Amino acid sequence: MPELPEVETYRRFLDEIILHQPITAFEVRDAHVLGTDEETLRKNVVGQQVTATRRVGKNCFLELTSGAVLVLHFGMTGDVGAYRDDHDAPRFTRVALHLADGLRVAFIDPRKFGRIRLADSVAQYQKAKKLGPDALDVTAAHLQQVLGAKKMMIKPLLLDQSITAGLGNWIVDEVLFQARIHPERRANTLSTKEFKALHAAVQLVLTTAITHEATYRHFPASFLIHAREWDTSATPDTEQHLYCPRHPKTQIAKTYVGGRATYSCLRCQASPKAEE
Repeated sequence: MPELPEVETYRRFLDEIILHQPITAFEVRDAHVLGTDEETLRKNVVGQQVTATRRVGKNCFLELTSGAVLVLHFGMTGDVGAYRDDHDAPRFTRVALHLADGLRVAFIDPRKFGRIRLADSVAQYQKAKKLGPDALDVTAAHLQQVLGAKKMMIKPLLLDQSITAGLGNWIVDEVLFQARIHPERRANTLSTKEFKALHAAVQLVLTTAITHEATYRHFPASFLIHAREWDTSATPDTEQHLYCPRHPKTQIAKTYVGGRATYSCLRCQASPKAEE
């Protein structure tokens, strides 16, 4: 699933090619990905220009000259691309925006779980979908304020998009590893110092992922992500990636927290029971 770093990469790509270009056609190849009916979208998009691109969490927004916003949500497999001729259209292009300079911007989605819809504004959409502040914008004080009194485990809380938007499963595992906090710690047991470490880790993980355009194999060796099982196939020596980058003799543990596969180092991230 495209996470915040991928969607930020998509946004930057769109920002380079689509701004201030009149949209001359709204081509629908598969209406399944439309969250607003086709005629309404065409009526509100054709003839408009995109004045700015924005992102909140995993949602990308194209702000139109009319003041309305085209919302792109990428589901499990969504992507964007650009082409000029029909025969060059990326496979699984579901919708294409035709621009005045001849370029076409493709919304690509093999599994068709993504959605394109119209909203009155970014703020209206954020409120309607109950999205919290973007993960790159939150402060340590915000995290402590909204989480500090909660008795739930910290990992499911960080995955809650109403608390902070954009943190997915692998990102939360990485954040907790970098902050040296066990995923099963109760949020109300974290100290002010730990909330500051948590915030610093969110910034580190997201900015690193965006810098590398979400190409995970290029992440620093100090990142836990290299131990995730779906990444080990990239190397013939899979065993070397199953151990903590800080403690090469300590194997990474795979458990399930809140029903989600979770990776952690029991040496770096002390178990809540060990702290009792």
